[in-house]
Amino acid sequence: MKPWYEKLFENYGSKYDQEVFVQGTLGECDFIETEIGFNKLTRILDIGCGTGRHSIELARRGYAVTGIDLSESMLKKALSKASDLKLSVVFQKQDARNLPFSKEFDLAVMLCEGAFPLMETDEMNFQILQNASKSLTDTGKLIFTTLNGLFPLFHSVKEFMENQEKKEGTSTSEELTFDLMTFRDTSLASFVDDLGNTLELECNERYYVPSEITWLLKSVGFKEVGIFGATLGAYSRKELTTEDFEMLVVASK
Repeated sequence: MKPWYEKLFENYGSKYDQEVFVQGTLGECDFIETEIGFNKLTRILDIGCGTGRHSIELARRGYAVTGIDLSESMLKKALSKASDLKLSVVFQKQDARNLPFSKEFDLAVMLCEGAFPLMETDEMNFQILQNASKSLTDTGKLIFTTLNGLFPLFHSVKEFMENQEKKEGTSTSEELTFDLMTFRDTSLASFVDDLGNTLELECNERYYVPSEITWLLKSVGFKEVGIFGATLGAYSRKELTTEDFEMLVVASK
């Protein structure tokens, strides 16, 4: 049986592009450019690229980008969008837990929970970080976002998700629970896919605290790890707080 994230993205490319949480592409790419010093020679790997919003925008700005994703539907949408804009972007169907790349990229990005931390086990999430590291040169950098484990210690995840659903989204969540022993939330989420079908999926996502992220990244070869608060469409090196639902991580070899 396919995991929930594979079922969701089988026919979700158009609906995905309408979600509130994917509307901050320009500001997020501004931050990425700042972090690489606007160096157009930077070779970029977009892990869990989805419909290619970051890949395409970075290619539009002159960078060589390879986007990888598990979903053929999302990649098809990404290719169509790039073609419409007459942009050259390499899109490949790959599993982030088993990437074929070795020291081929200067930067890897993994944004909006594109792969990490959706996996069913901590070991699988760790494999994604291992493969991201392996794909980078000896001086490479990784930029990604993940769920902030400090947030549920001070807030109700259920209330936060309910407030998010009041905005212009296409999905709803019910029966949401958060387990303090595993730092995972589970929910029964309803989605309407691009074919008009309503899907009910049991979702499971992992939250991480800063000390975990730092240890995991250093164990796969990153020397410097910066952890910041992630603001939709306005990434910056602002201090992470318990008010941030997501954290932004910048790690350097």
